[in-house]
Amino acid sequence: MQYSSTRGHALGSYTDVILEGLASDGGLAVPGPLPQVDSALLESWRDLNFAELATAVIGLFANDIAEDDLARICRAAYDPAKFSSSEIVPVTALGDGLTLVGLSEGPTLAFKDIAMQFLGEALDFALTKSDGVLNILGATSGDTGSAAEYAIRGRERLSAFMLSPLGRMSEFQRAQMYSLQEPNIHNLVVDGVFDDCQELVKELLNDPEFKQAHNLGAMNSINFGRISAQIVYYFWSWLRVTDGVDAPERAHFEVSFSVPSGNFGNVLSGHYARMMGLPIRKLVVATNENNVLDDFFRTGIYRPRNAENTLATSSPSMDVSKASNLERFIFDLLGNDGERLRALWQQLGDDGFVDLTSQQSRFREEFGIVSGTSTHQDRINTIRSVFESTQVMLDPHTADGVTVAQAHVEPGIPMLVLETAKPAKFPDVIAEALGSIPTTDDAHRTMLDLPQHQIDMPADPNELRAYIAEHALHSRS
Repeated sequence: MQYSSTRGHALGSYTDVILEGLASDGGLAVPGPLPQVDSALLESWRDLNFAELATAVIGLFANDIAEDDLARICRAAYDPAKFSSSEIVPVTALGDGLTLVGLSEGPTLAFKDIAMQFLGEALDFALTKSDGVLNILGATSGDTGSAAEYAIRGRERLSAFMLSPLGRMSEFQRAQMYSLQEPNIHNLVVDGVFDDCQELVKELLNDPEFKQAHNLGAMNSINFGRISAQIVYYFWSWLRVTDGVDAPERAHFEVSFSVPSGNFGNVLSGHYARMMGLPIRKLVVATNENNVLDDFFRTGIYRPRNAENTLATSSPSMDVSKASNLERFIFDLLGNDGERLRALWQQLGDDGFVDLTSQQSRFREEFGIVSGTSTHQDRINTIRSVFESTQVMLDPHTADGVTVAQAHVEPGIPMLVLETAKPAKFPDVIAEALGSIPTTDDAHRTMLDLPQHQIDMPADPNELRAYIAEHALHSRS
């Protein structure tokens, strides 16, 4: 399979695009054409464990990696010793048509671990093969940073320069990142919001000379390796939900997914799974008060907010007003026309919005995408009501997903809510909802007390360039 940029340029193979991250023309890597999965192939995957299914699904995209090598990468990524559930992704019924997809069993207690553990192994494999190094430059609104850092900590060929917004993450999220001691981990705290961090990352990754000179890459969801690994759990959860369905009815048995959304990468993975042939009826985009995506899917007008108008909420990982991965969806919406996409994004930069109202009916009719907004009080009420009825404790982001999902449940169509993180990462919100703080195990209590290390800097690309130039890994050749 060969890849191209959303701006129209050819990019190369899977390994090429996971090492490059952001394309040199400023676009995002997209596969072409998407592999197709028919009912016979889907059924043949039913008895695979998670690592085996990951090998099969990712192998459709990574056909420049030998199957044996990819299988080793996936076994290492999804070693049950790293996860608190032997299934890796457990699936639990919540009642009232809702099912929870447990994506937060990994080392940092967030769904990002599923893709990051794979990408850390895959990048290390590719760099060892080429005798290269890579300096990961990324931005995090809460969970991406720790998941990336835990996936590459201590690796000789990889380092991380992770930007996070000052005062915009929970105490637990900060401790997970800033307490790491490994010399290949650099936590850079930016005086701004997540979108400021993301713009700094894009500016440096769009500087080809600096990017090449300092071996820069990415592990956030602009990296297609993340997207390909996230597609796996859509197939996995469909297989688990249909385990009890009679065989003749399985082939076209539809389910819906509700996805707490910030940067749109998680929903995009579901969009690709649906386009590959997985029987998905609806993809529900669940936003918090920073509801730019909800506004877009309801109206067809995409109008990102500036930093001053991006709210600090109690589901902070979703405090995003400019969703990078929406570009990949709009590329599909425009018929894979890179020139039209480039012109549209130029208009977005000039005018601050783009008008796609002429396409709005296609969101639901063709792509199955609907959306909704959840508020702080919604989160509190949902955490409380789900716990009272099931004894399952939700984090605030997953509560957003459940809240919005409830408006889109249909009889006979299971609604699968993708879990975002464990509630222990957000004790203040849980205490407000339930009256007590969720229990934390000994290892995480110790982590919270460890010394924290961070580098404070303004939202200034020149200061970021200077820091990276001084601390980046460089090739030994």
